Amino acid sequence: MRLLVSPRDIDEAKRSLAADIIDVKRPAEGSLGANFPWVIRAITELSGKPVSAAIGDFDFRPGGASLAAYGAAHAGADFVKVGLMFDGTARAEEFIRAVVRAVKEEFPEKYVVIASYSDYERLGTISPFAMAPLAAAAGADVAMVDTGIKDGKSTFEFMSEESLGEFTAMNRGAGLMTALAGSLGFEDLPALKRIDPDILGVRGMVCGGDRDSSIREELVDRLVRMVG
Repeated sequence: MRLLVSPRDIDEAKRSLAADIIDVKRPAEGSLGANFPWVIRAITELSGKPVSAAIGDFDFRPGGASLAAYGAAHAGADFVKVGLMFDGTARAEEFIRAVVRAVKEEFPEKYVVIASYSDYERLGTISPFAMAPLAAAAGADVAMVDTGIKDGKSTFEFMSEESLGEFTAMNRGAGLMTALAGSLGFEDLPALKRIDPDILGVRGMVCGGDRDSSIREELVDRLVRMVG
C-alpha cells in the first residue's frame, strides 16, 4: 500500500516528501480540485517522487476533461486523476475513453486515475462498482474512491469495509490498481490494511483532521511509519 499525500502548494509539498506519491490538488476547488500547471511543474521538479495531479470533479464535459488531462500530463504529472461527478454508464464510458486517450496517445507510460465517490447516492453520480469496469475497458490504470462532499464524513460512512474489499478485489481481477481516499482517519488504518488497496490517499488526516488547514510534516512521518 503506497501512501499518497495531497499538498496544495510548494511549501506543503516540502512537508509531504516522506510519502510515496505527491498529489497536487487545490482543495478550494473541490474534492479533486485542479491546481495550476506551474504548481504541478514546480512540485514535480522539487519532489523527486512520482507526482499525481487532480484535474477536477467533472460533470459530463469529456472535451474539457480531456484537455485538462493533457495539460496535467504535459506539466509533468505521472498520475492524472479525474472525478466523475455525473451518472450514466454510456456517458461515463465516453468520458473515460476521452481522458485516457488524451494522456496515453502521447504519454503511454503515465497513469490515468478515474475516481468516483463513496457518497454517490447523495450526489446522484455513478457508483464505484459501475465506474471501475468502464475504466478497465478504456485502458485506465487506477480506479479510485473518494468522498465528493467534504463535510467531514468518511468513505467508511458510505461504503463498508466489506464492500471496499470487494471493490479492491474486483479491480485486481480486471488489472486495475485501487486508490482509496475520503476523509480517512488514523483510526481507519487497521481496516485499510485489511482491505489492502494499492494506494491510500490523504489530506485531512495529515492536516490534523481539517483539510483546509496546512499539512503537518510530523503527521506525514507518523502515517508513513504506521502504513509501513
